[in-house]
Amino acid sequence: MRYLIVLLAFWAIPTAAMGPWQRDCQLDVPCEVGDRSYHVKEPDGWDGKSPLPVLIHFHGWQRTGALPVQHQRISGATRRRGVLLIAPNGNRKTWNMWAPETEDVAFAQEVLEDVAKRYPIDPGNVFLSGYSYGSIMAWRVACDRGTQMTVRALLGISGTLNQQEDCAQAPQEVRHVHGLADNVLDFPYGRNGDQTYPVALWRAQFGCGAPTATRDWSAVDFLTLSRTEWDCAGDTKVALDIHPGGHFIPHGWIARQLDELLGRDPVYP
Repeated sequence: MRYLIVLLAFWAIPTAAMGPWQRDCQLDVPCEVGDRSYHVKEPDGWDGKSPLPVLIHFHGWQRTGALPVQHQRISGATRRRGVLLIAPNGNRKTWNMWAPETEDVAFAQEVLEDVAKRYPIDPGNVFLSGYSYGSIMAWRVACDRGTQMTVRALLGISGTLNQQEDCAQAPQEVRHVHGLADNVLDFPYGRNGDQTYPVALWRAQFGCGAPTATRDWSAVDFLTLSRTEWDCAGDTKVALDIHPGGHFIPHGWIARQLDELLGRDPVYP
């Protein structure tokens, strides 16, 4: 019953907030939610009324949401693809994501509800992303029962939960990227050097079998990524990209995921 009440309240927000939208905070001016805040970057050429897909991106350790909304590989991807970028601010520039149902999971839910008061969002296209500690936070939100948001896809970059975690829920799709030479959050090899282990949690959650496809791709000449894909129960999907580099957001990675998820031909940037 509690879940139903929260869900109905969330779906009612866009109707109750219709015109004019409260677009009084962007980029360096954060939107306030209680005693916390988040940053916003609108897509290029938005008409001010069409529903927007949303990417909630969690910043890395000792950063703030002001960085993602100005980062070429993050906001450069969203603004060209009609996606509203939301970048929450972590307390003390970090996230409480190691244990289930933390205050930061509740905060993520509050952020999305507040965004829906300010913008006409597309609730069927809510994506979670994050880099480093922010990626672990995105995994936590996608996994945890403390949030009722429907997540179309999780886009994790160089950071995962423990693969033995027992998730109460799951996104509709998972895509993760990790560098083999990452020496900040080391590449999580499985038994006998298994390079598909970084998404073992989600493969178990979705009941995935053997990989259905493997291929190499690149957005820039100097970095090739190797992708493994799984088709799983209930039309869910898991994809893992690995590369020979270290702890960074690969050029064009977020852009390509959004293109594919939104049914666009992949382009760079």
